[in-house]
Amino acid sequence: MQTAAQKKVENIAEYVLYMYHVEDTIRKFLFDIPLLMEKYVKLQLPDASFLGQYENWYSSIAHELQQTGKETSGHISEVDEVMLELVYLHQTLLTVVNDTKYQELVDRSLVYMEEFRKKAEMPKSQDVELLLHAMHMKLQLKIRGKEITQETEEAFDAMRIQLAYLSREFHKMKSGNWETNQN
Repeated sequence: MQTAAQKKVENIAEYVLYMYHVEDTIRKFLFDIPLLMEKYVKLQLPDASFLGQYENWYSSIAHELQQTGKETSGHISEVDEVMLELVYLHQTLLTVVNDTKYQELVDRSLVYMEEFRKKAEMPKSQDVELLLHAMHMKLQLKIRGKEITQETEEAFDAMRIQLAYLSREFHKMKSGNWETNQN
């Protein structure tokens, strides 16, 4: 909860990835919030006084996922809204602003994204969604202790750099300090 709020302010891509992880965790615990609190959240909380707030937060996310039929996949509306904003910003940087630096990053990651699009079986996904999905997959591989080849690491790195640039521009835009002619 506090981590999500901090990430949302500091790095929007990390926020989305964190929320993907939260949603996945709720699903892994089969929406059993008391069990999730006992076996997962309590172990990570430095101060038990926040337990009630965290339980409410996880419960509200679980409730929304269930109410919207996203028990197996999909995201809460707040994450979807951020994703939509990132997609619009991505398109704006490419078509309205004509941000040459961003276009270079897109060009550099394009071949990797197309390959990942096929492997992940996400043929109709927006580029931003694909970038975030790739970074989420990388985190999952690391958590599971899976080895990542040098070639795959290069692909992830190109996508990570593009996503980092997009995230930086997102925060500039949200803060009101976005100058579209100075990138």
